[in-house]
Amino acid sequence: MLNLRVNYGMDPRNEGIAMSSTLNISLTDELRAFVDANSGEGTLYATPSEFVRDLLRQKKEELEAARIRNAILEGYDDAARGRTVEYRGNLTALLRQAES
Repeated sequence: MLNLRVNYGMDPRNEGIAMSSTLNISLTDELRAFVDANSGEGTLYATPSEFVRDLLRQKKEELEAARIRNAILEGYDDAARGRTVEYRGNLTALLRQAES
């Protein structure tokens, strides 16, 4: 196994957000080769840290999208089963307030 040290300095994609944490990850030779093949010269990511951070961001977004999707499906199921409550407020005003 090889160790991958992920340093969090200034992330150029998140200007102004300073990160100061370090995480050491043990990788199999196969995973290290995958990281190496996707970072460095001729790739989208300059460093292994950038590649790993982007993978983590993507996974976080994927999990959040799944959570939202499940909540929507749950609401749809409630509506289909008649488990609803009549809304008597001003939805347009509420949406405008949320936008500002």
